[in-house]
Amino acid sequence: MHTDTTGSWTPAALSADLPAGTVIPAQIPAGFIALWRSHSGRMSASADRCPHRGMRLSHGFVRGEALSCIYHGWSYAPTGNCLRIPAHPGLVPPETIRVVTHVVEEAGGVIWVADGQPEAGPPRLEGLVPLRSLTALAGIAAIEAAAGAKTNPQGMVEIAIGNGAICLLLSPQGEDRTLIHVLLKGMSEPAARMAALRSTETLRRAAEDRQKKEFAQ
Repeated sequence: MHTDTTGSWTPAALSADLPAGTVIPAQIPAGFIALWRSHSGRMSASADRCPHRGMRLSHGFVRGEALSCIYHGWSYAPTGNCLRIPAHPGLVPPETIRVVTHVVEEAGGVIWVADGQPEAGPPRLEGLVPLRSLTALAGIAAIEAAAGAKTNPQGMVEIAIGNGAICLLLSPQGEDRTLIHVLLKGMSEPAARMAALRSTETLRRAAEDRQKKEFAQ
């Protein structure tokens, strides 16, 4: 989870949402990023802005082991340096042309991105199975109030259901927006998963209602 300490980790996405050869947008405290996985499976996190004309790299495409901008096709390596400028095929791009990159790791089906240089790896969420991610137009306090539980030291709100639990791994996207990664504990049956999805959707609506009422006051 993210704190004000340099090198802290943010749960940016679920591994299942980033298959090989794809790029998706994400957000960490440092700003918007393009999460991408090369065709060989290598995962990278690049600042979501092409140095050429400022186009979002998350709108681009992955070609082999590089991320290419959709605008003019400038391509970047996982390390951030520019590899190719299609308008000048004979040019070796200078090292000064590069995008900012972030340390990224996968653990327990969650993609974690570091803000700075971490001193240790991301949290290990043992015994949890990722289900899905969703965005709530509500802050952490509204989600905690709707769930009737506080965020634990791992950055999760845990809700008991049946013989298991729904664990909501929260990633703030601002004061009134939160990315929620839904993880399950002891709930493997399809019916239990469907119940978890319904419960999470109900909680999201309740949190958003609380957020609206707080804003209206």
